[in-house]
Amino acid sequence: MVLYKLEDFEPNYRDTFEGHDIKGLGVYTQGTDEKIGTVNDVLVDEDGHIRYLVVDLGFWIFGKKVLLPIGRARIDYNTDRVYTIGLTREQAEDLPEFNERLALDYDYEERVRGVYRQPGDYNRSVEASTPVEASAPLDTSYSTPTFNRDSYTYEHEPSLYNLNEQDHQTLRLYEERLVAGTRRRKTGEVAIGKHVETETARVAVPVEKERVVIERVTPADAGRPVSAREADFREGEVARVELHEETPEIRKEAVLREEVRVRKVVDQDTVEAKETVRREELDVNAPNLPIEER
Repeated sequence: MVLYKLEDFEPNYRDTFEGHDIKGLGVYTQGTDEKIGTVNDVLVDEDGHIRYLVVDLGFWIFGKKVLLPIGRARIDYNTDRVYTIGLTREQAEDLPEFNERLALDYDYEERVRGVYRQPGDYNRSVEASTPVEASAPLDTSYSTPTFNRDSYTYEHEPSLYNLNEQDHQTLRLYEERLVAGTRRRKTGEVAIGKHVETETARVAVPVEKERVVIERVTPADAGRPVSAREADFREGEVARVELHEETPEIRKEAVLREEVRVRKVVDQDTVEAKETVRREELDVNAPNLPIEER
């Protein structure tokens, strides 16, 4: 099985990854989140399927590059990280060093696969393995599968060479939506009190006023002679008449004019608000490839 560097196989590979470059991503252990190295290169088979990540273990083992099967990696472009599944420091030390000048033959890959097949925190590769023939005796705790070099394909061990379905099967698309609600806030305050205003009031009061009216009249028997006894001439005789008049008398009294009642009413109205929301849409970049979307 011939392997190629990704850039040699497809110079424009970044277009396939929507502009992302897997090379240069940091490699971390899953769970402990410890950085162990950096992706130095990617190896693909004759059909362009990614089979290995070349990892520079500079953070764990200085100057050593090893191969990480794609099935034991989880690529997270949101954080620009690659997480290894079940790789321990002891396994990394046991892995054969990758050297570009050396040929990647079946024996070398078997040495790589043998390390990842060892039981540990992650042993799905053993369970998913489909060996063609078993030549070694079974150990009481673990049996190492063996394969025929002439008939071996990467499909025999999907847990090592297929994209991990548990970590890559679902792509979630998110969108934003408007959630309508109300928030009570104070818009003002109405203070109602009272004050006293003064004005000049006028009222018409009818009054009576007495006056003396002197009338001189000629009696009907004027010119009639009278006796000396009847004609009593007396000097200084005075007739007195009392005169009266009314004057207005004004007083004030308080009366209830009106009542003022204060209450609140709630007016209901519908207001329209608008805001920009975002939604994720799926972009599929597979030129000239049969894709079925359900």
